[in-house]
Amino acid sequence: MRRKKEFDPHLARLEMVRNQIARRGFDDERLLTALGRVPRHDYVPPEQVEHAYRDGPLSIGQGQTISQPYIVAYMTNELALKGTERILEIGTGSGYQTAILAELAGEVFTVEVIDELGQRARAQLKKAGYENISFRIGDGRIGWPEQAPFDGIIVTAAAERSPVELPFQLKEGASMIIPVGGGMQTLESVTRRGERFDRKSLISVRFVPLV
Repeated sequence: MRRKKEFDPHLARLEMVRNQIARRGFDDERLLTALGRVPRHDYVPPEQVEHAYRDGPLSIGQGQTISQPYIVAYMTNELALKGTERILEIGTGSGYQTAILAELAGEVFTVEVIDELGQRARAQLKKAGYENISFRIGDGRIGWPEQAPFDGIIVTAAAERSPVELPFQLKEGASMIIPVGGGMQTLESVTRRGERFDRKSLISVRFVPLV
């Protein structure tokens, strides 16, 4: 009888970055390093730990999911972070996307509507030592107006229509990355041009609904 291979999270993480991210064309070294540094298995429920580096989303309870690693990489890459930006995240969820943003941006402001998830993510991110993250429990559709404007906004749940308030919290020339749609969803980039917003469709996606 063949012995079950012991789960090695470090090896699994390196294989995830190589096979799921780099081989799909991502070559930003800062992004690849961040994905290789953040222990994704720390942001999933205990029963999901050995599945943490699989090429797909996972349930984190409360009807929510942690996104597929490729989607996390894709959305983060669209923000083109250099290291000094102030980023608004709508939907803290597990905290994994938050951690990736905190590795790559100057400050992260993250909003979660489900108190239990928000508190759990906050505890994990504090345990991981991040000091550049501000947390809020509340309705993400209204953003965080008193901290605006932001150098980028990332929304990790699908809105049937793009929230009206959020794009106005962007700096001039900055973009919001958001999944939009009901059954069929499209990842959109919304870039501020004064009082006008340029919208660009990116890829088809499947997210839980924005609550």
